[in-house]
Amino acid sequence: MDLIYSIAVWVVPLVIAIVFHEVAHGLVANMLGDSTAADRGRLTFNPIKHIDPVGTVALPLILAVSGAPVFGWAKPVPVDYRRLRNPRLDMVLVALAGPAMNLFLATLAAIGLRLAGLSLAAPIDDQGFLISNLFNFLLINIFLAVFNLIPLPPFDGGHVLEGALPRSALPYYQRVARFGFPIMILLVVVLPMLSPQLNIIKRLVAPIALGILGIFLGVPVA
Repeated sequence: MDLIYSIAVWVVPLVIAIVFHEVAHGLVANMLGDSTAADRGRLTFNPIKHIDPVGTVALPLILAVSGAPVFGWAKPVPVDYRRLRNPRLDMVLVALAGPAMNLFLATLAAIGLRLAGLSLAAPIDDQGFLISNLFNFLLINIFLAVFNLIPLPPFDGGHVLEGALPRSALPYYQRVARFGFPIMILLVVVLPMLSPQLNIIKRLVAPIALGILGIFLGVPVA
């Protein structure tokens, strides 16, 4: 029962958040001239089209059961920057669409918590299934927005950085970007195992996410 509950209040909200995140990338790209995602059937909210077996299912489930912060990723929506009308600027807008969607969803969750009568005096786990889902959905979306704005490949923040770099620096950036997935594993998995001081999630992402969470809830969150 605990496993089912963990899936319901953590993994399900996460899947919704990351699917909407990816679809937002594809929708904005489509608006700006690149129909690649639409052509490949990825402009859909059907999670089956976006699920990554490791990032969407296995890792979040393990984290939820172990009580660790829950995060993950979906299969990236394909974007061909060459088809965008203004490739450098439009790619930045496409990249920002995902975090922007997560902040929009976080806003909806915060409104839902207000309507549901969230009591900050009681633990979230004691307040019922609906409020647990809304609170976790709020937290997950804020975390994903901040996490994805890390200014390194393959994160959305890396694409924003790429658009801001002078053209002379782009070849160097693109060489680094080829190793995007190993860079993510290094930051998220390897460095925290080597030393708590190198845990970029705990030391950088979490404090910013908790600060934003406090703004949404209207109270400081430590």
